[in-house]
Amino acid sequence: MMNLKPKIFDWYIAKTVIGSTLVALFLLVSIDGFFAFIDQLENVGKNQYHLSTGFLFVLLTLPRRIYELFPMAALLGSLLGLGSLASGSELVVMRAVGFSIGRIAVPVLGAGLLLMLLVTLNGEVLAPSGEKMALALREEALSSGASLNEDKGFWARDGKSFVNIRTVLASGLLKDMYVYEFDDKHRMTLATHAASASYESGKWLLQGVQQSFISDGGVIVQKVDSVSWDSSLDPNLMNVVAVEPERLSTLDLAKYIRYLDENKLDPRRYELAFWVRIVSPLSALVMLLLAMPFVFGPLRSVGAGQRILVGVMFGMGFSILNDAMNHAGQVFQLNPILSASLPTMLFLALGIYLLRKQSGLR
Repeated sequence: MMNLKPKIFDWYIAKTVIGSTLVALFLLVSIDGFFAFIDQLENVGKNQYHLSTGFLFVLLTLPRRIYELFPMAALLGSLLGLGSLASGSELVVMRAVGFSIGRIAVPVLGAGLLLMLLVTLNGEVLAPSGEKMALALREEALSSGASLNEDKGFWARDGKSFVNIRTVLASGLLKDMYVYEFDDKHRMTLATHAASASYESGKWLLQGVQQSFISDGGVIVQKVDSVSWDSSLDPNLMNVVAVEPERLSTLDLAKYIRYLDENKLDPRRYELAFWVRIVSPLSALVMLLLAMPFVFGPLRSVGAGQRILVGVMFGMGFSILNDAMNHAGQVFQLNPILSASLPTMLFLALGIYLLRKQSGLR
């Protein structure tokens, strides 16, 4: 009976899973985006922040919301899609013609893999860019073009120098910048203040500069219109530090981790975020796998509402466990690969166990 064009069955199952997952993703993103827009209403009326600004802010963050909500959508979509096939006895017919539960899992995971690749591409390309644009838009509207990372600006280490940038404009121009240089004995030798700084032809150009040369003989102060500043500080890092590590692309995280390592700074938070992004796409496939034993077992003949409830419970359980492991990893300095992958591995083991149990395998 398996000769009856199994590819037709595969395509039908995959199409059903893809369709239901996209519907679930649309609903989840719509709800999340709506509440995000409500949160932005408190900024309306401040400086140049209008209702349209809040709407555009949420619109620019939609790629990131799609990426974050996809695992939950995959779980709900597979429960609803396969559940509809089970309710219509279509899965029973497939089992009758020779399809095992493991064989039915193949097109389900194939559909998930296709969606995962598209969502990962979105998460690596569109989501980080959209997030940076959204933050720049909001900060520009609220602060008339300037974006401060902290009350005292953005601090960075560059070899033996420490850099303090008070203001970062949306255009990438730096304003009110301080550079403190130290010798091998940790004594300050030069303090530089620049009214502005721009990155041109691979070098920083400081303008409106006042330099204080410090030595045992005293302090010599000089003012110059402009001076070239050789630094390993990447201008792209200005955008990186303005965004939470969890919302950066894998490439940006890798660059910033290398920068922190080179300057002997603590990279653990960014290393954890890096491995979370590596593991995160796989969690969607795990959610698809986890849904199957429930559809063939206790949820085979129940309504859509009960399937949604089960999906939300498992999705929230995974999210809580994932957040708990991430926080524990930072507090107890656990291996970032372990912290990032353990929740996914646990749910994968649970899915395989339930699937084998439902299939009658030991």
